Amino acid sequence: MATPRVFVIRHGETAWSLNGRHTGTTELPLTENGEKRIIATGRALVGDDRLIVPRNLAHIYVSPRRRAQRTFKLLEIGCRERLPWEETTTLSEEEIKTNAKVEITEDIREWDYGDYEGITSAEIREMRSKAGLEPWDIWRDGCPGGESPEQVTARVDRLIDEIRTKYHAPVIGKPKGEAPPGDVLIVAHGHILRAFAMRWVQKTLRDGPTFLLEAGGVGTLSYEHHNLNEPAILLGGSFMVDMVEKAEGASKHKASYEGRP
Repeated sequence: MATPRVFVIRHGETAWSLNGRHTGTTELPLTENGEKRIIATGRALVGDDRLIVPRNLAHIYVSPRRRAQRTFKLLEIGCRERLPWEETTTLSEEEIKTNAKVEITEDIREWDYGDYEGITSAEIREMRSKAGLEPWDIWRDGCPGGESPEQVTARVDRLIDEIRTKYHAPVIGKPKGEAPPGDVLIVAHGHILRAFAMRWVQKTLRDGPTFLLEAGGVGTLSYEHHNLNEPAILLGGSFMVDMVEKAEGASKHKASYEGRP
C-alpha cells in the first residue's frame, strides 16, 4: 500500500553556515565545496532505484532564497516544467524525469532572525548577557525584530495542511500500482525545516530543538500504518525495501518464464 513521503533538504554550505552566522533574508551563494556536496547528494539519492524517485514526486516546494534554488538545481531532479526562477528550460526529453511542479513559497523561507541576522549564537549570548537577559532559545523566544515561534508555527502548519490535503490524502493507503505520485520535496533552510519536522509530528516549537539538519542534509517524513493521522519521522531504509521488492518481482517473473514448457 502507498505511504507518501516528504523529503526535506537543507540548502548546501554557505560562508555563513560555515562560521555559524544566522542567515535569514541575506542572499549568499553556496561555497564551492557546498556545490560539490549537493551534486554528490543528488547522484547518491535521486533516481529510480534511490531514496528520491523523481517520477513519484507530486509537488516540489522551494524557498524564495537563491541558495535554496541553486541547491535544488544541482540535485538534477529533471522537471518537465520551467523552473520559476529561470526564463527557459534546457532539458531534453531524455533528461526529464518528473512532471512535478516546482513552487516558490514564503511559507518555507528561513526563520526571520530580525536583529540577530548575520551574527552567531555566541555573539547573541554575549549581547543578551550584557543586557541582563536570560540565555537565548529561539524555540521559546523567537527573534527580536523578527519572527516569534507562533508566527513560524502558523506558516509551517499552513504548508503541512496543504501537503496532506492536496497530495497525500488522495494517495495514502491505495495499492501502489493504482496510486498517483504522492511524494513531496522541500528545499529550504535549517531552522525552518527543523520547525517543519517538529510540527509534522505534532510537537510544539517550545518542546525544543529535537531534530538536527546539517547544510546539505536530507530528511524523510511519512506516516505509520498508512494512516494520515499518524505522522512520523522515517529513519531510513525505505528505498532499499523498494529495491528488494523489484528484485523479488523480477525473480518470480524469471521463475515463471523458465517453468513454461
